[in-house]
Amino acid sequence: MDNAIYAGLTRQSGLLAEMRVVANNIANANTAGFRREGVIFAEHLSAVDGRGDTLSMAHARGRLLDLQQGVLTQTGNKMDLAIEGDGFFMVETPEGLRLTRAGAFTPSPEGELMTSDGHRLMDEGQAPIILPAGAANVVVGADGTLSSNGVPFGRVGVFAAPDPQDLTRQGGTSFAFTGNPEPAEDARIRQGFLEESNVDPVFEITRMIEVQRAYELGQSLLDREDQRIRGAITAMTR
Repeated sequence: MDNAIYAGLTRQSGLLAEMRVVANNIANANTAGFRREGVIFAEHLSAVDGRGDTLSMAHARGRLLDLQQGVLTQTGNKMDLAIEGDGFFMVETPEGLRLTRAGAFTPSPEGELMTSDGHRLMDEGQAPIILPAGAANVVVGADGTLSSNGVPFGRVGVFAAPDPQDLTRQGGTSFAFTGNPEPAEDARIRQGFLEESNVDPVFEITRMIEVQRAYELGQSLLDREDQRIRGAITAMTR
């Protein structure tokens, strides 16, 4: 009699996980460089008797990262960079190198290009980018080449996007990765632009309503099953 409850609880657990992901997507709909996530559901079958009957259990621990490009918005800030096409910037954090699509950078007092969190931007050789002393009129070419007053001095690294399953979100817009990413071949950098979040708020809100309704229906089923079991126990003990 408990099988229906066990199956219902796994479904509710998966819906709760999906609700958390959808809520996080909505919360970051205006976060530059944010990549939306979805939940991967799987079905596991377990034998319950010797007649071939099975019990279906839901599993929803996997997450699917959406790498679709967001809209590019012009900001006019020369140190705002956006990637057009596939690829990621690489930044250095206290936990190690991370990939990101968030391209709002500012020079530190030492001339290093850094994110708002204080993470240094890496060049194509995975070394920090440092502006020359007195650098003026810094221009970033479509291939990432940095120049000051027409003199090149470095190149912003743009690295090919790994398989989404090899990326683990670390914070809002940065991702830990496995292996050593290769340089992106076809990506272009747009100076003075930022890439917006690729979250579609209307879709996410609609999905949140669907998940909430499904959760309420599941809870109603569990309540009815609980009442049925209580009724059966009461009948047998009279």
